[in-house]
Amino acid sequence: SIHIVALGNEGDAFHQDNRPSGLIRTYLGRSPLVSGDESSLLLNATSTVARPVFTEYQASAFGNVKLVVHDCPVWDIFDSDWYTSRNLIGSADIIVIKYNVNDKFSFHEVKDNYIPVIKRALNSVPVIIAAVGTRQNEELPCTCPLCTSDRGSCVSTTEGVQLARELGATYLELHSLDDFYIGKYFGGVLEYFMIQALNQKTSEKMKKRKMSSSFHGIRPPQLEQPEKMPVLKAEASHYNSDLNNLLLGCQCVDVVFYSADLAEVAEAHKILLCAVSHVFMLLFSVKSPRDIQDASIIQTTQDLFAINRDAAFPGASQESPGNPPLRVVVKDTLFCSCLLDILRFIYSGAFQWEELEEDIRKKLKDSGDVSNVIEKVKCILKTPGKINCLRNCKTYQARKPLWFYNTSLKFFLNKPMLADVVFEIQGTTVPAHRAILVARCEVMAAMFNGNYMEAKSVLIPVYGVSKETFLSFLEYLYTDSCCPAGIFQAMCLLICAEMYQVSRLQHICELFIVTQLQSMPSRELASMSLDIVDLLKKAKFHHSDCLSTWLLHFIATNYLIFSQKPEFQDLSVEERSFVEKHRWPSNMYLQQLAEYRKYIHSRKCRCSVM
Repeated sequence: SIHIVALGNEGDAFHQDNRPSGLIRTYLGRSPLVSGDESSLLLNATSTVARPVFTEYQASAFGNVKLVVHDCPVWDIFDSDWYTSRNLIGSADIIVIKYNVNDKFSFHEVKDNYIPVIKRALNSVPVIIAAVGTRQNEELPCTCPLCTSDRGSCVSTTEGVQLARELGATYLELHSLDDFYIGKYFGGVLEYFMIQALNQKTSEKMKKRKMSSSFHGIRPPQLEQPEKMPVLKAEASHYNSDLNNLLLGCQCVDVVFYSADLAEVAEAHKILLCAVSHVFMLLFSVKSPRDIQDASIIQTTQDLFAINRDAAFPGASQESPGNPPLRVVVKDTLFCSCLLDILRFIYSGAFQWEELEEDIRKKLKDSGDVSNVIEKVKCILKTPGKINCLRNCKTYQARKPLWFYNTSLKFFLNKPMLADVVFEIQGTTVPAHRAILVARCEVMAAMFNGNYMEAKSVLIPVYGVSKETFLSFLEYLYTDSCCPAGIFQAMCLLICAEMYQVSRLQHICELFIVTQLQSMPSRELASMSLDIVDLLKKAKFHHSDCLSTWLLHFIATNYLIFSQKPEFQDLSVEERSFVEKHRWPSNMYLQQLAEYRKYIHSRKCRCSVM
């Protein structure tokens, strides 16, 4: 059989809806060397979601050779499920990396973030880089000696060839998906590598047969392959939806916007507004004009907003006496009428410019007014010191979360700015923000909104968790990512995640532990001080069923190593029975090996294996 892994999306970000079938599907359907009806090509068509991680095809090539193709159009698999992506690349006979020549942003993102990861995982596997499409609106590169890069909007041939050199790959340009480019050009190169892979596998198979037939007495026992390890699946991120629900639920509100006639317009949260805009940082005194040093941002803040602290403000008597929300008056009438749509745009976590323009256009009939409001939104999201940083807003749509474009919520992690709760851990304090905690953690949402002591307290003690572990937990809540220093730290973080019922963080820690253990060579496993049985018992105690099952298989697969360690005796009767049943190598193989060695020594001949 031949395993091909295709990575990347050859579709154009601006014309994707009008595209026919993709490169891999088109080749499988047209190549005369590949057989298989249309219904058998797409195996998981009924189980795919809107954006599947990968699509699996199966067909027959050269008559009776099984062809398995995994087409991965979304590069997010390397972020969300490194375990699966590494196994895909490691088992591939041929790798195809495809991109659209008119999508320069995605090309550079892949080149900078994912190509180094692929280079580390490659193991003498042929790679084909396919540049798909005809370049549109391509500008001539600048010939000035001071300009070192192509200013065009398309990926140049030079850039593609340079990437191919870095990977030692074959570079192809496919201007269209017709019979010539697919059948003769791309198909010819791919089929050449398929033949090379078949020749290599046949050669290795012949060598094994020759070695086994060289000894005509008792054949050495065949060592069976260990059982397949359970696959741990990553949970999809709900970071953006969590923050978006915070706006809809109106929990932990600390700022209220009013129109010029003092009518309430919307409620919001300072921490989220400051995370995306220096205008709000300036408005809420997180930064001073001296810190920002951008006249346009300062002017926008003064033109759009004004803080009202008047005790005679309508409705001020009904506000809670403890810590009432800050009142902000929106001076601009047009901007104020679209404020709810703008807040939904900010809280959604993505550059949904087309939806925002459509919502504003429904309220403001005049196109000039629509453009005016949109320009104000761009100025709110502007980075200090940069000119027209959002000139081509639509090209960023659905590319990166909004939180990572301007500033990140990580800027406020473990800092007293805008903090409204303080955790006391091991004699030290950690400031935090209730809005983020409530949005990202259901346990904390119940704790702060229910009839508990924490709902009215500012200082909250935390027990059973170290400060470093709790900070890592908060980092995940704020940024949706974490990076444990090692297996022990990952297990501590998993216990903390179980305590606060954050299931996705538990799965991330499980995958980290699995990846770390699988990457260890046998010598390191034998000498490491980490108690694998204690790790198993902690996983079971904290309801990490997937990890505990995987650890049992891991102990059984490395039986000869772990059975020599003293902690092996701490396994329960049920666990010991499972390990003995699934141990590798098996007792039968060891007995056959002992008999074979005895026979070899009795014949006084040299073993062809040992």
